[in-house]
Amino acid sequence: MSGESGQNSEIDQYDQKILEVLSADGRISVTDLAAKIGLSKTPCQMRMKRLISEGYIQGFTAIINPSKLQLEHIAFAEVKLSNTQEEALQKFNEAVRRIKEVEECHMIAGRFDYLLKIRTKDIRRYREVLGERISNLPYVASTSTNVAMQTVKENGSGIAARFSGAR
Repeated sequence: MSGESGQNSEIDQYDQKILEVLSADGRISVTDLAAKIGLSKTPCQMRMKRLISEGYIQGFTAIINPSKLQLEHIAFAEVKLSNTQEEALQKFNEAVRRIKEVEECHMIAGRFDYLLKIRTKDIRRYREVLGERISNLPYVASTSTNVAMQTVKENGSGIAARFSGAR
């Protein structure tokens, strides 16, 4: 368990299974979760609360179908900054978080500084977001766009399964 120092406790096979099941079905009842992992309800609930309090579980969210909202266009924008000193990075980070069409933003080690995943209705709307919002972010020197033709795999539901056996 977590001590006063705020350190995370070790996770065992039951904790890993809880994470795997919840990553596939975050709406599962504690009773059903307990049955799936082989514990009674109370210890399962205590473990789940600990995993939340220690930050292993950051929250629960609905997975929205973008097609139903006509948001099927995905573009990845490579962003090169004119300045990569800490203040410039912070200003860029703060500003990019305010663009609702940007689903993900990753600082990259390589030939550009950031990779943005942008979801819009169509290429016309993407062009508007790029021209009016992204290109005007602090310290943006240049951008390059890659358009997704097909999404083969998406979302983080397999995260818990990837660390199986890791400590």
